[in-house]
Amino acid sequence: QVQLVESGGGLVQAGGSLRLSCAASGRTVSSYTMGYIRQAPGKEREFVAAISWSGDSTDYADSVKGRFTISRANTKNTVYLQMNSLKPEDTAVYHCTADRTSWRLPRNPYEYDYWGQGTQVTVSS
Repeated sequence: QVQLVESGGGLVQAGGSLRLSCAASGRTVSSYTMGYIRQAPGKEREFVAAISWSGDSTDYADSVKGRFTISRANTKNTVYLQMNSLKPEDTAVYHCTADRTSWRLPRNPYEYDYWGQGTQVTVSS
């Protein structure tokens, strides 16, 4: 079993930056695809970004491309999401996710096997 714990969320003004971290425990996730999914109040879960097990491949939602960067440190069993130029519409709970199928980068939130509890990101205008 894998446990994922996010940190780094908070309140920031529009145009600001935040860096989310996701620490995995229980077993190594170095062979898993990792991702971030967000959910705003009253909205569906939304794919944000994903990274392959090696870190060589990434995928981003169009709404965050060029502003967010996902990365990972397999030696630390940790995944990061650097968020720059934040907008009020980025306000949501951000969940770290893991997919045991290492050959794909899922955009469908329901294809991820493990989820963290989430961290709140609030961007004020």
